[in-house]
Amino acid sequence: MQSYKKIKIIGGGLAGVEAAWQVALHKIPVEIYEMRPIVMGPVHKTGYLAELVCSNSFKSVELTNASGLLKKEMEMLNSLIIKVAEETKIPAGVALTVDRELFSKRIEEILKKHPMVTIIREEVKEIPVDGIVIVATGPLTSMSFFNHLREILQNDSLYFCDAVSPIVYADTIDFNKIFTGSRYKKGEEAYLNCPFTKEEYERFVNELIKGECVKSHLEGEERFFEGCLPIEEVARRGIDTLRFGPMKPVGLLDPRTKKLPYAVVQLRPENLQKSLYSMVGFQTRLKFSEQKRIFRMVPGLENAEFARYGVMHRNTYFYAPKFLKPTLQFVNDCRLFFAGQLIGVEGYLESAATGIIAGMNAARLATGKPLVTLPPTTMIGALCAYVSTLVPKDNYQPMNANFGILQPLEKKVKGRFLKNKMLAERSLNVLKGIIQNLDLDNL
Repeated sequence: MQSYKKIKIIGGGLAGVEAAWQVALHKIPVEIYEMRPIVMGPVHKTGYLAELVCSNSFKSVELTNASGLLKKEMEMLNSLIIKVAEETKIPAGVALTVDRELFSKRIEEILKKHPMVTIIREEVKEIPVDGIVIVATGPLTSMSFFNHLREILQNDSLYFCDAVSPIVYADTIDFNKIFTGSRYKKGEEAYLNCPFTKEEYERFVNELIKGECVKSHLEGEERFFEGCLPIEEVARRGIDTLRFGPMKPVGLLDPRTKKLPYAVVQLRPENLQKSLYSMVGFQTRLKFSEQKRIFRMVPGLENAEFARYGVMHRNTYFYAPKFLKPTLQFVNDCRLFFAGQLIGVEGYLESAATGIIAGMNAARLATGKPLVTLPPTTMIGALCAYVSTLVPKDNYQPMNANFGILQPLEKKVKGRFLKNKMLAERSLNVLKGIIQNLDLDNL
């Protein structure tokens, strides 16, 4: 059996740092290769590991929510991301939301101090030909590495275009026109709500549709992930589409009128000081000048100043079921592992969760132990199954954590809440048994 002295990880995003943490927990030397800040990506602003780009929210903490279950599973598997998120969280109702800068700084601080971890700042253009390697370059893979991957994957690499939401300065918001509150009064009332009348809403939607967008710099047709459409694309699907999507007023009673607004734009705090707020669900590819003009039509944002405008960026992933095992090993080379959005999972937590599995299995391969495949009764196992055993189809789309990908319950259950509760309980019980059998809780 070949002996491996260290493991290399390409990419210092959420999947990469989670994989590195798992390797380090197994007391195996690991090198993280991160090209930033030497080579900056199109939307990153810092050189920190695990920089959050699209949002500072890790979604719901409730176990009857798929994201809440995923977080709990990750916590049980010694997740670094969840540990630091808890340390740097800010009030956001029932969502786990972090101070963006503190989160990334803390991640880097922990890994720099770990005796088993070495951080190397350089761009990797090809996969090393020897040793165990985890590829976690993320959706913003550099073009040189992208071209290298395309050769390995026989031109099966795909792309779609993604966008990030604008952030406004709190002191430029007109608080006299908005109200605070989370949906159905769940958790802290950390969100700011900008209420619309019917007339205000229809004018806003019409301007969104007419707004001038940045043209794609990519060749070929623009393709968007259905779960993360630019706001203007949603608006084009019908006048009421936004009211039943990111601008739905359900559960948000205006305390001044005692009524539900016709529509609402929600603002979520970006940092502990609440000096910055992001526009929830408002990822966009509008030109900066158009964003300023149109988003100032939102009640309360008439004089808003933007700390960051929404921007367009390339999001790379490949048809993973053709190339990956459920262990996240490459089918043609067992020393290679892949993790993160590159393999077709969508979301911060989903990417980090696959990093846990890739890191754990890389470490087990290095020490001659059997590799781990979590069953599809767990959320992480179901995600790994999706990217490795999906029946081939023409339109392979990135997948979020959701209860629909879990193995169904043996008996039919009436009611979504009860069904989700039973699925979550089963998942955690199964994972607890696996952890005990593998002695993972002693790492």
